[in-house]
Parts: sequence; structure tokens; C-alpha cells
Amino acid sequence: QERLVESGGRLVQSGGSLRLSCAASGRTFSSYAMGWFRQAPGKEREFVARIGWNGESTYYADSVKGRFTISRDNAKNTVYLQMNSLKPEDSAVYYCAVRRFASGVVASRTPANYDYWGQGTQVTVSS
Repeated sequence: QERLVESGGRLVQSGGSLRLSCAASGRTFSSYAMGWFRQAPGKEREFVARIGWNGESTYYADSVKGRFTISRDNAKNTVYLQMNSLKPEDSAVYYCAVRRFASGVVASRTPANYDYWGQGTQVTVSS
């Protein structure tokens, strides 16, 4: 039902910043919670951040808290991830995802609770 396209990933140096975007197709985008995940080679997909419908209830992994900010613009069907103070361990493919019928934030850490995924965008942080 939803098509998600991430963009904005690139090579940056430690301490730098990036803003990732995820453009969604779908008439009910504003009704869905959105999440960002990342996956590095040889590792499991890791929760990064989520945002509730209409921008409420932001929630972050401890590893990115204070450095990353998730936001959304429902008029543009787009969710963003602003990443500051980047570290080499942030290097990964970053995915956005849609969670329908969502309530609460703890379950939003689990990839299986999301219904649609984008193709990912590569972020590489050099030291």
C-alpha cells in the first residue's frame, strides 16, 4: 500500500551532520507512525527512532539520543532524520518504515511490527 523512498545518505566525517529524507506514497500517510532503522554489515537491523502520527511521541534509541532528531511533514508525505555529531559506528544502511495501527512506543523498536519499508540509503561515517 505504501511506497517509501529514502534519500540523503552519503560519506561524511566524524562529527558531521546529515539529514535523511523518506518520501511516502499513500493517501493515509498522516495516520501512520513512522520509524527509522539501520543495518550495518553482519549485524541485525537496529531501531533508531520513531515518530507518531501528526508528529507526536518521538522516541529514540539510546545510542542516538541527543544527536538525532526525527520529524515529519505530513503535507509533503515525508519523514526526516536529522543526524548530528555522527560517529563511525553510525555507519549503516538507513531504512524508513511505516507502522500501521500503532499505539505506544516500546513495540516500535521491533522491525517485525512495521508494515512497509523503503529500499534504504547508505550512510558512511569516516574517522
